[in-house]
Parts: sequence; C-alpha cells; structure tokens
Amino acid sequence: MHAPLGGNVRARPWWAAPLLCAIIWLPAHFAQAQQAGEGGEGSAPHGDVQVGQVLRDADFGVSTRHAGLQRHVEMYQWTRAGSGYALEWRGARVDSSGFAPGHENPREMPLREREWRAPVRVDGRPLSGDVVAALGKWQSFRPNFSALPGNMSATFQPEGDGLGSAENPLAPRIGDLRVTWRALVLPPLADRLVLRDGEWTLRTPVAASAAAEPAAAGTAAQPDEARERPRWPFVVTPIFVVLLVIAIVARRRRSDT
Repeated sequence: MHAPLGGNVRARPWWAAPLLCAIIWLPAHFAQAQQAGEGGEGSAPHGDVQVGQVLRDADFGVSTRHAGLQRHVEMYQWTRAGSGYALEWRGARVDSSGFAPGHENPREMPLREREWRAPVRVDGRPLSGDVVAALGKWQSFRPNFSALPGNMSATFQPEGDGLGSAENPLAPRIGDLRVTWRALVLPPLADRLVLRDGEWTLRTPVAASAAAEPAAAGTAAQPDEARERPRWPFVVTPIFVVLLVIAIVARRRRSDT
C-alpha cells in the first residue's frame, strides 16, 4: 500500500486551532481594552485641566490662571444694631434713608464686584460651566500689586490680602473700601469625572457642596468605578484558555509516554 502523495502527512492535533485562536485574540482584545481606557466612552480623564485664557481684573491689574476670578468689594457703613447703630464692613450698600441724623451712608458703592470665568478643557474636551461650578472651590489669594494702575495706587494701599482705601486701616471712616480677590480652583478630576456621550459629567449627581469634599466624592464614585472595571475579565479569559490548553497538551504527552 502506497503512502499518500507528498510523504507522511501528520494530522494537526485537536488543540492546535483553539490555541491559535486564543493567541491571536489575546493581544487584539488587550489592545482594544487599553484603547477604551484611554479616552473611550465611560473613561476617566488622563490629562491635566487646560484653562483657555488668563483672567484679568484690568482695573487693578490682578490676574489668575485658574478657572474663575472674583473681585469682592466691602464698604464701611452704618448698620442697625438692636435699638442703636454700629459701623461694619458690608459687601452691599446699606440703605440709611430711615436712620437717625448723623448715620448717613454713601448713596452708592463707588466700586462694584466683578466675576470672570475662563473656558476649561480636559483631554481636549470642554468642561461645562455646571461641572466647573460643582467641583470648583473659591479660594482667597493675595495678588501681586506691582501692576496696580496709577489712579488706583493713589486711592488704595495694601491691606491684609487685598487693598484698602482707608488712610489708617485701624481707624476706617464711613465710605472707605476694602477689595479682595478669589480664584476658582479645580481639584484633581480623575476620580470625579466620567465621559458620557462625548461630554465630561460628574460620576454621580452630587451637589456642589458634597462634590467639594474629597471623602464624599470618593465614596459616591464607587458605583461608576465598579461599572468601568469589568474590562479585566475579558483580558484574563483568553489567558486562562491558553494556560488550560497548554496544561491539557502537557498531560496528554505524559500519558503517551
């Protein structure tokens, strides 16, 4: 009986096909999972916050690179105190039209409060104003007044963390002003944001006050984190298949010998 054409052809073992499929599937699936974790739907931010512009209070030459800038103005005024009156710093004009003579306040605030916001992006995608407001925290800071315009330097002088118009800060007079600034500072966002429908959203619908607390935000983020973790079984499964096939082959070889 003649041998088949081409010599002895040994049939492929039954385990060759599944082993080959597992070897091909493993790197492809791992690359897909890695790509999804680097900016796909449901992913967390990887880069830093990018603020679109430097915010500047041109009246005073005060600037910040954070997401927001606030100018807070207070005026020294008469206020009611029980059955009498007291002098206090107030952020809005106190109407003194019904006060006793000698307790008149200026008719208006000579300087108004202002607020500026900058566009914010994370990993190249815009961050909505609602998310910025929920996560950002207003923090006081002392500006560098080297760029204070001449007209303002004639009226104001450094006082505490800001500027004051009182000739003697320890003895202010009615109508004197105090000006301070705050910056809107964003915390690290990796544990607080998730990509949904192409937009950055909060991991859970938390209130702004709760989101500003790292402990509360970390606890609330657990359900979303749990939804993002199931990628690992799809990477481990082909590894298990390969190891199982190798173990079966090794056992069959020992049995044959």
